[in-house]
Amino acid sequence: MSSESITIRLAQRHDYQFELQFGAGVPALRGDEPPPLGQGAGPSPMQLLASAVGNCLSSSLLFALRKFKQAPEPLSAEVTAEVGRNDANRLRVLAIRAKLTLGVPAGTLEHLDRVLGQFEQFCTVTQSVAAGIPVTVQVFDSEGTQLK
Repeated sequence: MSSESITIRLAQRHDYQFELQFGAGVPALRGDEPPPLGQGAGPSPMQLLASAVGNCLSSSLLFALRKFKQAPEPLSAEVTAEVGRNDANRLRVLAIRAKLTLGVPAGTLEHLDRVLGQFEQFCTVTQSVAAGIPVTVQVFDSEGTQLK
């Protein structure tokens, strides 16, 4: 089994605003807490978490379909993180719901059932997050038909 390390550097710029540095060749991003703590001048940590789950799921679905030489583009995703208080009255991400939408009708894609049955298992971020936060995934085609 191979191992890899990912290092992100954060530098405080003002109050709750941090510059997130991803490494050579990748533009920096500013993160910030929403008001009243921060100014909302960038995505919050919860938004970054939800976007990481959605990006990973979308990439996994695209990879799985392309493996079968299928063209589902353009894919889109909507990810909702439910935030609430836990038993200790601390704010936590309680659940994540992801809705992925294919850019084409399901009938135009081959091997779709097989892809839908396994693509989530290859999503590193979602599988890691799901160990501590329930993640629900739905997939729709371009005509609005729910496939998963």
